Amino acid sequence: METRIVRVAPGKGQLLGQFDTSDGSSSLEEWCISPDAGEAITALEDAAKYLRTSDIPVAFPTETVYGLGADATRSGSVKGIYSAKGRPSDNPLIVHVSDLHMLRELLGKKSDDQDAIPPRYKTLIDRFWPGPLTILMPNPQPSKLAPEVTAGLKTFGVRMPSSPLALSLIKLAGVPLAAPSANASTKPSPTAAQHVKDDLSGRIEIILDGGPCQVGVESTVVDGLCDPPVVLRPGGIGMEELRSCPGWENVAKAYKDHSEEGKAAPRAPGMKYKHYSPKARVVLYESSYRAGSDGVLLSDVEITSPTENGRTQKTNGHSLKRIGVIRTQRWKSGAGLQCGPLQPAPINQDGHDDEYVNPAYQVYTGDLKNNQGEIIGQLFDIDLGQDTKRIAQGLFSALRELDRRNIDTIFVDGIEGELDIAAAVMNRLRKAASEIRS
Repeated sequence: METRIVRVAPGKGQLLGQFDTSDGSSSLEEWCISPDAGEAITALEDAAKYLRTSDIPVAFPTETVYGLGADATRSGSVKGIYSAKGRPSDNPLIVHVSDLHMLRELLGKKSDDQDAIPPRYKTLIDRFWPGPLTILMPNPQPSKLAPEVTAGLKTFGVRMPSSPLALSLIKLAGVPLAAPSANASTKPSPTAAQHVKDDLSGRIEIILDGGPCQVGVESTVVDGLCDPPVVLRPGGIGMEELRSCPGWENVAKAYKDHSEEGKAAPRAPGMKYKHYSPKARVVLYESSYRAGSDGVLLSDVEITSPTENGRTQKTNGHSLKRIGVIRTQRWKSGAGLQCGPLQPAPINQDGHDDEYVNPAYQVYTGDLKNNQGEIIGQLFDIDLGQDTKRIAQGLFSALRELDRRNIDTIFVDGIEGELDIAAAVMNRLRKAASEIRS
């Protein structure tokens, strides 16, 4: 199967679509395709037809990460997601809708003609949709969703993405799309089209390229069907933002920062299985780890064993380490290690479109030295900056970039924060880490 990347870019001043505001409101009731969408809409129409007629999923961008979408109402189509990703079948999928009309169609009408959307969610929908928030809904019986979507649960997670490309694709398909992240299971989530191709080439046919994702981590998943309501997965909406909404003042944390092996079917994606891991060994320095507040400890580098996959170089019979560092809010250039002058690293000639692979940072490299000044390897340095949102945006891409450069060990500077998007960053890093310094 040949995998192709299809660039979808509206012309200047063109809109793919918009919500119908003809009544003067800001209603999310119906997403409408723009009549002047231009050539970009043709690619989306082709992909939408493919989704309706094929059991092979289509990758597409959202504001969080790239999703792997399939018709959520057909079992064969949903099974195609699990097959392409190598995803465990008891890991539920999030359903993506284009508007509230599509959501209400899934929920069905209540006998008393009340709105089927639970009242507690109204304030969240008004404030955060479309956007990186997934809400748990009761799954009516009989359900319009394929049973594989819910993995046997009586609820399903649903969100309305803010990406006009995603909304337009769903609208044109005419069905809700089940769409986990478009990566191979356990790997870092993709924030660029090339990331998807790296993982799923030969497993899917179409990757819609809408450029780099703006949030960079998956959606926050909340359950408002219980009291108090809980966060099942941290993501693009922080706990503090949720608590500012009526009815959500006491929202609690109901997730762990490690996999919950042995549990029954997880209530939300990301709870049970190992996630977000590059091939390289990852060592996370928690923000509370004072011994590493100035950078990586040389002792941690020295105990790093060369990998068995042929990635270490050898000079004069001695193994040279390939070390990567991802800096955030504490570490300075070089992450406290002794190294030669750091220079921009050459771009690998591997066919990547680096405009989209590395949108937010530059990779620097130099010789890595020990305390005696002897060269013991090569250092690759990435600075994600001080801003938490920028760190989230670049995290998965940075992990993938260092893997692409055949790094043996990646050292990461953790950040503080449990009430904003920092919680999502640290949740992903803790799940990806081979070792944690705390």
